Amino acid sequence: MDAYWGTAEAAWRWVLDLVHYDDAVWIPPSVGVELDPEDRDSMYAGVGGLAHVLAEIRLCREWTGEEQRLAEAITEQIRAGFGTATDYMFFSGLVSAIGVLTVLDAPGSDAAVARLVELSTPDGWAHEYFSPPRFLEGAKCHDLTLGTAGVLLAAVHARRHGVEDADKLADLAAEILLAEREETPTGLNWRMVPVRHSVVQRENPNFSHGLSGIATALALAGAEFERRDLVEAAKAGAEHLVALSDVSDGGFRAPLRIPALEDMEPFSYGWCHGPTGTSLLWRALGLAGVAEVAGRQVTDWHDRCLHSVRVSGLPERRYPGFWDNDGRCCGTAGVGDRLLDAGEHTDFALHLADVLVERAIPDGSGVCWRFIEHRNEDPLLPAGVGWMAGAAGIAGFLFHAGRVAQGDTTAVPRMDTWWAL
Repeated sequence: MDAYWGTAEAAWRWVLDLVHYDDAVWIPPSVGVELDPEDRDSMYAGVGGLAHVLAEIRLCREWTGEEQRLAEAITEQIRAGFGTATDYMFFSGLVSAIGVLTVLDAPGSDAAVARLVELSTPDGWAHEYFSPPRFLEGAKCHDLTLGTAGVLLAAVHARRHGVEDADKLADLAAEILLAEREETPTGLNWRMVPVRHSVVQRENPNFSHGLSGIATALALAGAEFERRDLVEAAKAGAEHLVALSDVSDGGFRAPLRIPALEDMEPFSYGWCHGPTGTSLLWRALGLAGVAEVAGRQVTDWHDRCLHSVRVSGLPERRYPGFWDNDGRCCGTAGVGDRLLDAGEHTDFALHLADVLVERAIPDGSGVCWRFIEHRNEDPLLPAGVGWMAGAAGIAGFLFHAGRVAQGDTTAVPRMDTWWAL
């Protein structure tokens, strides 16, 4: 416990020393990398993500005056931007903002929900990223981190926090997803971007960008709003996901990409594109009252996902390109935190925490971590700062690990995990 919390505090000190208070409160995404103004408030790499660390700390000890000031600055800044916000996404926009405000028990999510309703179109939410030449004119995204499923997940979360108009937002998002479903011989499918809007046809069926995340949002919405049609759609999506996946060796792995690329790993194992994140689907279906999918209990599919993670070989860097990331999004901290949330393989989760303590790099007043891009001439990447790909997120996991090592299984009910704790 002392090693986990000691390293967590050192990493958090390193992050706090990089927080700037000038015209706005902000952090750099990585050491020596210039801030993209669009990421300033984001949960992924901006100050929004620091709210999630503060929520972890609050379960370990009282906030300091510095931390209280930071929490207040983050909430004030995020709320001030709602009137002109156009980014709606899970990592960086209005959906992110709802996650930040709710994890801090701060008011303001009603304005974010109202703005999401205002920005909606009949086939989704528009963003300049989904435009030519990458996509066809009018393209909309429907996955969990960049699209409609994320909006639906936020609506469910807002409803659970008593936010006005959450029902209206959920109805908008759910009807769009139902309209975009693809019938297949093995169930229902959803793509990140529909075929009619895509220049290149591809699928990433795991939690972050495809079928697994979309089905998860539908299952949770079906449970929250008592809509059996959404639950049945989610179940049909899970049936198709099983048909796409490798279920050998008692495990469960959905492909990283369909069609696969020659120079790409066939499977990943993290929150974003692997069974770590996809395991959340089975807990969502269970909450929605679905007992069985494709002839097996949903609890079995969940455990199979965690089995595949456990036997994958991580966190060892077995060869160049395998497990070069220690962050939350695609790395060690994200896997460890999911296992702690699940209450399964806790010994392995604490082993991952031990590895992160060993890999911590002393720097100035604290510690940080440097990930690897093996294809670069200099493979060591700059030290990341934020929640999903930096020291802040790793610190959050180590604070959690310290509580578990002490026998405290309390977990933070974040927007992307509350149903799986």
